[in-house]
Amino acid sequence: MVPNAITAAALCSGLTGIRFAIAGDFEKSVQAVILAGLLDGIDGRAARLLKAQSRFGAELDSLADAISFGVAPALIVYLWTLHALPSLGWISALAFAICCVLRLARFNARLDVDDQPHKSAGFLTGVPAPLGAGLAFLPIYLWIATTRPEFAEPVAVSLWMVLIAFLMISNVPTLSWGRLRPPPRMRLFVIALVGLAVAALLTEPWLTLVVLTLGYLLLLPYGLAVYRKVRRQASPAPVSEPEEAASQPGPDYEPLGPS
Repeated sequence: MVPNAITAAALCSGLTGIRFAIAGDFEKSVQAVILAGLLDGIDGRAARLLKAQSRFGAELDSLADAISFGVAPALIVYLWTLHALPSLGWISALAFAICCVLRLARFNARLDVDDQPHKSAGFLTGVPAPLGAGLAFLPIYLWIATTRPEFAEPVAVSLWMVLIAFLMISNVPTLSWGRLRPPPRMRLFVIALVGLAVAALLTEPWLTLVVLTLGYLLLLPYGLAVYRKVRRQASPAPVSEPEEAASQPGPDYEPLGPS
């Protein structure tokens, strides 16, 4: 019950974000979806720690993710600025929601598949749904932090939503939490960095979210380079072809010439 209750709480948080967006309070709407993302990161770990994993929990988690990180961000961004472009804005919002659902469906379809090169190497395929929602909110972070109307330009936001949508369903290898594990000599530094990040979130939350979002975007090409390196190291060395007949021993007699 505990992991499923956390998943239900994440679903309610994402839906509440839509309610705040309808009321025009976009700060609280974004915060509600971010809270849903934090709860989504807890429920799976709670299920593994409590040994309470079940097929029902996996299906509930996927349905909750589709609403909290697909439908909710699409509606929030549409109510924020995309409604100024009734056709293009709605299509870009639909593209984001549909691609999020397609990503989750692809993930569920591959649960029992053994041949998964990205997973076997410790990587994810595409941008995860919670992080995709966080990336989609980057224009809102900038708009709240700077109060500049340029960041609410509906055409630019529409293109941004479509870009993030395709990143979620792409085959680009992305770093998983296991790949982000720091070496032992860097653990104290990482602990201090996490503490400073929490303090920054408490004092300047929107600018900190901008920095974290841009940092993740910079990790995408780095993850691709690391994956290619891992695949090169894992691939077997090419086998050289055997020597041709020139290196083989010749016959022990000479053919007879014409008589």
